[in-house]
Amino acid sequence: MTTEAFRYHVDNKFPITENVFRPGSEGYVELFKEAKKLWKEGKYDANEDEKLVFETDLGEWGTYNGSKVPLDCPLINESALNEAEYQGRKVKLGKPARGGSKKFYVYVRDPKTKKVKKVSFGDKGMSLKLADPARRKSFVARHKCKQSKDRTSARYWSCRIGRYKNLTGSKKSYTWW
Repeated sequence: MTTEAFRYHVDNKFPITENVFRPGSEGYVELFKEAKKLWKEGKYDANEDEKLVFETDLGEWGTYNGSKVPLDCPLINESALNEAEYQGRKVKLGKPARGGSKKFYVYVRDPKTKKVKKVSFGDKGMSLKLADPARRKSFVARHKCKQSKDRTSARYWSCRIGRYKNLTGSKKSYTWW
């Protein structure tokens, strides 16, 4: 029996080397561990890059100064990943904020051009009404939130703004769907 994360990779033909989890997280390491185990048992057909990774200790845990740590896991400076320069000033990527020309804005890196882009969204004159399930359902239907995957679009961020209760003034986080 395989985990949902592993089935997701196989069903969508994503190589394990393009792991959906944050590097260093427990899910990241466990996905490699599961894939490596199934590959050794002959139940998973790995590509050449995956085979190279499976020959390392990635997917295993060790102890360092009394702490459990992933072995052979790439170290990533997360603050460097979340920071970028937009029009000559440092900005945080993927963190929505209030203000600008619309109600909210967020800076994202365009995967095609690799440039930082400011995405403004939301009508300043309208309230969100997140707590009303009927309004959330209608919003999802209108904006086709379940199909929005493009992080550089206002639709993507409008569909996810309920997750940021500090911005919406809500007491709890909401997802539209």
